[in-house]
Amino acid sequence: MSESNASTILSPGLSEVEAQVRLLAEGFNELPATGRRTPLRIALEVMREPMLALLLGGGAVYLLLGDLQEALILLAFATLSVGITIVQEARTERVLEALRDLTSPRALVIRDGESKRIAGREVVRGDLVVLGEGDRVPADMLLIQSADLQTDESFLTGESVPVRKIAGKDGQLPAERRPGGDDLPFAFSGSLVVRGSGVGEVLA
Repeated sequence: MSESNASTILSPGLSEVEAQVRLLAEGFNELPATGRRTPLRIALEVMREPMLALLLGGGAVYLLLGDLQEALILLAFATLSVGITIVQEARTERVLEALRDLTSPRALVIRDGESKRIAGREVVRGDLVVLGEGDRVPADMLLIQSADLQTDESFLTGESVPVRKIAGKDGQLPAERRPGGDDLPFAFSGSLVVRGSGVGEVLA
């Protein structure tokens, strides 16, 4: 659904004043930002692990007893453990950074009866978001309009097949809000619109 078609939406959406009040009260629509850990910081955290201390202590005992071979084996295992943990944690940090970027796309919203594009992080609860093919869903939402809408939720469910979406009906909404499965009236943050168009009201 393009910006020109957004005028067919009956509801005027939130006013700018309401949106700003909610933004101030509830904060930006983004994952909590934490300082990225450096490899040195990760290594220091690993060094505090009891199991690593046990391996190092065992190596020191073998060294004091004169068993150099056993000491070197334990120290090698300890070093390998630290190395693997640092690599895994560094990858996790990169994935989290990518996920933060992924979940903050630009969004076409309806405010004061007019369509406007804003940063995904500025979307607030109650906003009406217009979705079209190729759009990244900026927040979890209840669909109030759907025209052959399909989304890719593979990063949430692992399923590569797009799922079909329908508009929700008052009094007939599923009790459970979960990704995956056809003919559900919810679109989920970070999923990709691969077909059709729709309009959703932001839930969170």
